[in-house]
Amino acid sequence: MAAIALQGLSKVYRSRAYPRGLVALDNVSFTVADREFVCLLGPSGCGKSTVLNVLSGLDQQYLGEVRVAGRLLARNSLQPFRIGYVFQEPRLLPWLTVQGNIEFALGSAGIPKSEWRTRVNNWLTRVELLDFAQAHPHELSGGMQQRTAIARAFAVDPEILLMDEPFSGLDELTARSMQELLLGLWLETRKTVLFVTHNCFEACFVADRIVVLSPRPGRIAQVINVELPRPRDYENPRLFEHSVTITRLVTGRPTSGN
Repeated sequence: MAAIALQGLSKVYRSRAYPRGLVALDNVSFTVADREFVCLLGPSGCGKSTVLNVLSGLDQQYLGEVRVAGRLLARNSLQPFRIGYVFQEPRLLPWLTVQGNIEFALGSAGIPKSEWRTRVNNWLTRVELLDFAQAHPHELSGGMQQRTAIARAFAVDPEILLMDEPFSGLDELTARSMQELLLGLWLETRKTVLFVTHNCFEACFVADRIVVLSPRPGRIAQVINVELPRPRDYENPRLFEHSVTITRLVTGRPTSGN
């Protein structure tokens, strides 16, 4: 059974700016297998983040059918499954410490308070932030804030993990270390991950499969298997070749060298 199944997902935004409606997604259908790491790749405005917002329940106005672990996504009610969501910005509560931010997520997810200390210490250790448990977000670097956000998402033991360009605001070296950290955690936990990115190389480095969306309105342009062994090496020439092929596909350039 697929962990995530979208069938005919369409989304039209209506507002004063778009009185006739702006079609963001048009008849999008794909699945994500249990424990699979899938990237959504495409140009700005093609509806990648909209897919995540629908899955998370943040956006409940759409057409089509969405299932998680075989269960139909309910509208206007609490979902019977747990989702971890990592945004482009860490979105930490500034008045809470690192520990407090994770505890707030645990409480919101209904995790018994008796488990909080163990979960917080476990995940802060894994992201190498245990010594910063009592620090506030403004006392952390951008990379440390995003590591906190990742620890928070994993700590609730989600059935699926949604990630919306989580490393796009980081410098190249920090982003690279974060990608490696994420893959290490994923290989340990084997969570089902749907990861949004604009970065073709990043998609090839982290994903099992890449779902390429067309420019708006977003439609499935192609689904690509990344047939590279894990763990992956940044210096692997095949990784670069995969990223070049996908970049040409996304940008519409010919696949030949001409």
